[in-house]
Amino acid sequence: MIIIPARLSSTRFPRKVLADIGGLPMVVRTARRVAHLDRVVVAAEDEEIIEVCRAHGVEAMLTSSTHKSGTDRINECAQLLDIADDELVINIQADEPFIETEVVERLIERLDALKAAGAPFVMGSCYNAVNAEAADDPNLVKVVTDTDHNAIYFSRSPIPYNRSGAATYFGHIGIYGFTKGSLHEFCALDDAPIEDIEKLEQLRAIYHGRKISMVKVASTGFGIDTLEDLARAKEIFLKEA
Repeated sequence: MIIIPARLSSTRFPRKVLADIGGLPMVVRTARRVAHLDRVVVAAEDEEIIEVCRAHGVEAMLTSSTHKSGTDRINECAQLLDIADDELVINIQADEPFIETEVVERLIERLDALKAAGAPFVMGSCYNAVNAEAADDPNLVKVVTDTDHNAIYFSRSPIPYNRSGAATYFGHIGIYGFTKGSLHEFCALDDAPIEDIEKLEQLRAIYHGRKISMVKVASTGFGIDTLEDLARAKEIFLKEA
């Protein structure tokens, strides 16, 4: 199951999930991008988003307006849908209309492998190589992994610090996957101090000793965090039309 959390009150870019991209609201474009892979539900805190999604044939569910994070929102949605605890839940951000289906499929493969291996906690995400200029952008989250492809740390700063002059940077792609049971476990964890400092909720798992399995992919997609990103997205869809 794919669940897309969406809200209108984004602090950096209010109402962006309904921004028009080539004749469709952003959240609808994102949902349609992955609709052939699995059931897709938009979990929203605003009736306006629900109405827009349903008008475009996208399943949507109203969730609480008090959630601190998108992950808390999809957890409520998964509980309301009453799916099995071992079912996979893929969290795709509403501002990812360029997410490649191959990336989602690779993540699902990794999560299935973790389930088959009997992992007590199943959580995964994706990343790709980025250049030093991109690494300096605080809107692009960077990740460092260990030898087993688990995340060591995520940061808005360029990590690792390039003292040797030979650093390689990896950018986090805004997609997560869990089993429903692990999703519920994650949301039950106490907030981590570093999570609030970086404003990165995935650091909660690392702080509490949970592993996040990272899948390296080739991706040219990008999340829409700014008005400049939106203008770039519109140009791309205009060329494809």
